[in-house]
Amino acid sequence: MINFNEFWTKKTLIGLGLGQFLSLLITSTGFTSSELSKRGINAPTSQSFLNYVFLAIIYGSIMLYRKKALKAKWYYYIPLGLVDVEGNFLVVKAYQYTSLTSVMLLDCWSIPSVMVLTWIFLKTKYRFRKIVGVLVCVAGLVVVIFSDVHAGDRAGGSNPLKGDALVIAGATLYAISNVSEEFLVKNADRVELLAMLGLFGAIISAIQISILERSELKSINWSAGAALPFVGFAVAMFLFYSLVPILLKSNGSTMLNLSLLTSDMWSVLIRVFAYNEKG
Repeated sequence: MINFNEFWTKKTLIGLGLGQFLSLLITSTGFTSSELSKRGINAPTSQSFLNYVFLAIIYGSIMLYRKKALKAKWYYYIPLGLVDVEGNFLVVKAYQYTSLTSVMLLDCWSIPSVMVLTWIFLKTKYRFRKIVGVLVCVAGLVVVIFSDVHAGDRAGGSNPLKGDALVIAGATLYAISNVSEEFLVKNADRVELLAMLGLFGAIISAIQISILERSELKSINWSAGAALPFVGFAVAMFLFYSLVPILLKSNGSTMLNLSLLTSDMWSVLIRVFAYNEKG
């Protein structure tokens, strides 16, 4: 039998609450990305760039003030920054080809990916019930992909199959990033992690923008309608990145990714109350 006194611990309750706030934040980034896509703005790396700059400036300033040596080798953060930037790039790019609902559902691929990676590299053990739950999750994702492939209309996007593939690739990179962050935040330091991730994320993003998105940025008509989703995305991402290491340290990356499953629920609530759409 399940011991509910052990399950509903203070640590678990805080983790659940924080997880739901993170889920709401990630839903907000989905809506801002979808809004930019509707406006014909195709600059996925540029969307994330401002977040990395915020992280580098704010947490880098804290690091300089503390004057402490790095607990992890600085070059460990280069591949982490690369994986994180490309994960964001692929998922944001997917909004141009498939629907918001498909992106949020398929993003759940990070859950089985995280479980496999934590089992291999962090030696995390999972009970049979959790494994069965993940298999059900994977089966649901396969159904979503097939429904996109065989959909009679393409109102949800110009190329749903391509969008789905981008989300799955991005979710896999998210999983690698989450597990790496869990390891670093438990063995190094949260402020150090965010500052270095912000620094290398900003550098990698700037290089990628100069190669892939320079002409796109020049062609954008920078009205309030275009600028506000950019800023909203950056603020939501900054809060998300700032709080993720706290949940990773206390409850682990599996709890994080399970919490993000409720992003679909928040998406429906936002559509109903903010956009007056029917659920």
